Amino acid sequence: MGEFHLVRRGVEPASHDAAAARSKLGARVLPRAVTDFRASAPYFQLDAGLETAINMALAVGAPLLLTGEPGTGKTQVAFFLAWYFAIDVFEYQVRSTSTSEDLKYDFDAVGYLRAAQHPSAEGGRRARHEFLTPKALWQAYQCPGDAVLLIDEIDKAPRDFPNDLLQELDKHRFKHPFREEFVEPRSGRPPLVVITSNVERRLPDAFLRRCVVYHIELTEALVERAVKARAADYPLDDDTRGEALRRFWELRDPAHNLQKRPSTGELLVWLTILSAWGVTAEALRTAPLPRLPGIAALVKDREDLAQLRSPA
Repeated sequence: MGEFHLVRRGVEPASHDAAAARSKLGARVLPRAVTDFRASAPYFQLDAGLETAINMALAVGAPLLLTGEPGTGKTQVAFFLAWYFAIDVFEYQVRSTSTSEDLKYDFDAVGYLRAAQHPSAEGGRRARHEFLTPKALWQAYQCPGDAVLLIDEIDKAPRDFPNDLLQELDKHRFKHPFREEFVEPRSGRPPLVVITSNVERRLPDAFLRRCVVYHIELTEALVERAVKARAADYPLDDDTRGEALRRFWELRDPAHNLQKRPSTGELLVWLTILSAWGVTAEALRTAPLPRLPGIAALVKDREDLAQLRSPA
């Protein structure tokens, strides 16, 4: 995987040379990019640290583990890479009940038992593998060219989930559930693996050792880019938008000791509400912090609201 390399930062669609980017992945015919990429992927802005982390992961063939608060653009990195290299992306959204098998395949046990009890007149009894449905990891392995595999919010899963993926991350293969064979990347090259975590729990050390880890901070520059990208959703004048951002950062001040500080997602919803209500910059400037218009869109925890309203 040594020839993988991301060479640009903040590429705009008009200047992006997909063919040149694809050549970085090797001399193969790559699949067309899928059409459901996040709309802002071509405008995603990489800072120098994130760009370096991506290139490190690409160079050594290691998963890229991105940590940070919700709304910092961790998931967007996978879609940016898929757009940049013009390759497919396969996404798995981790849940609290996820197992490593869920990432690989789904087996319709009910359908198999029903078919076993009532074999068809034409084909007789159907084989077990006919009831297998490949999921994100298997789909990425089946891709004829390079692909991106996104494992989103891995910290939601039980602790065994990342531990059970160690072989896949090391050997880039897994055992077929019903055959004496391994499932491996069809192209001969593993997918580019992007894993995200909101740091709700610590991940196992053995798992972390196999990843290139980068923490994305929620900075003013990052929030400004997110607001600019969605400006059409809330037609606010510059003064009102600027005052809203100032109060947002005031609310995030650690001095308020909130358990759940608002992030980018809450901010974007709040700006939409302010626009719909016709809230002015003056109203935002003069309102006490606990009585900001639409404060419920920013602060979701009842104890946090009580903390804001209590006298200093």
